[in-house]
Amino acid sequence: MGEATVKTLEGRAATPSPIVEDEAAESPVRSRTRPPRTPARPSIWFEVMLIAVSYWTYSLIRNAVPEQKSQAMRNADWIWQLEKTLGIAVEESVNHAVNSVTWLIVSMNYYYATLHFVVTISVLVWLYRVHPGRYAAARLVLFATTGVALVGYYLYPLAPPRLMNGQHFIDTVLVHDTWGSMASGNFKNMSNQYAAMPSMHIGWSVWSGVIIFAMATAPWAKILGVLYPTLTLVVIVATANHFWLDAVGGVLCLLFGFAVSYAWYRALPHRLPQLVVELPRDPGTGGVRRFLPAART
Repeated sequence: MGEATVKTLEGRAATPSPIVEDEAAESPVRSRTRPPRTPARPSIWFEVMLIAVSYWTYSLIRNAVPEQKSQAMRNADWIWQLEKTLGIAVEESVNHAVNSVTWLIVSMNYYYATLHFVVTISVLVWLYRVHPGRYAAARLVLFATTGVALVGYYLYPLAPPRLMNGQHFIDTVLVHDTWGSMASGNFKNMSNQYAAMPSMHIGWSVWSGVIIFAMATAPWAKILGVLYPTLTLVVIVATANHFWLDAVGGVLCLLFGFAVSYAWYRALPHRLPQLVVELPRDPGTGGVRRFLPAART
């Protein structure tokens, strides 16, 4: 067979361009491959307002969930029996052992009350300043994680170990008269005491740890990214605020959050460009400001 030819307007035979043929062959593949979304530069005031309103809404909904005390107690008994069956029911031993060291348990009370917010906000600020191209995707992970946790509070009310009947857990905030859990002491009427599953102390701390480990460059920062959620797990158990399985619930919520972010941005946060370049407004697009990904130099 001779070389394939096509007719031009002048009637002469011409050899088809291999570039055109290659592009035609590749077009179906390109159409099936969706590149990651181009991130936009976040607005500081919008982010401050969004985070403030979101946390207020989260607290409002969490505390509006009916305090189903009897069901929460039954669920706590079931969780405790399940952990005994699995051979991991050591929360009471950890609680009593740490409570015997006053300076340690008091430190953990303050850790539980403060770092949950301080570290999470600090990581968001760090992302905004150093990784603006990845900020929105990471923030979506956090928001989706928290949102699905609200569903868990409603569907599965659970009493924390310190409120269980017939057990000997110590409410370390009450015993040591420290400012701590929003569900103890003077704050107990301001928060739903039976929203222990899933643990957002774990959900948020693992989010912080994963983000730091994946995006920080300094080895010491990566080490802190691993240590922070690990220490948080010890704290929530030692203060009798959560079971081990509450932490599992928090991790599952976080996995859901990453799935939502990946579905929207078509990439994990650390795979997106670290920075974005803001282009001048294009009159041809009605003055819409455009953004392009930019590698950090």
